Amino acid sequence: MLVTFTSSETGELMMFAEVARNLLQAIGKETTARGTFTREEMATAAVMLRQAVERGEKPAAEQAEDEDEAGSEPVVALGQRAWPFIDMLERSARGGPDANIVWKAAADF
Repeated sequence: MLVTFTSSETGELMMFAEVARNLLQAIGKETTARGTFTREEMATAAVMLRQAVERGEKPAAEQAEDEDEAGSEPVVALGQRAWPFIDMLERSARGGPDANIVWKAAADF
């Protein structure tokens, strides 16, 4: 399933539900079929994601793969997945007073 994030300032960003779930959970958002970030939430969310990347956090699925295949590195790390979303959050946070980001998916994820 795909999740589409739409920003009033930057356009659209699409990602698989598993990736979106990991990123949203890292910042404390629920993974519902529809959701939003207000302008006030965006800068804090971007900082939280940057911190998760710096700590080298891995999504639960990647941790399980690492346990199964000791010594193997994930093909795409959290940081690579997070940067486009961090950019969207930061650029949108600098937008006008009505700046927002919404997401939608076919179902809760």
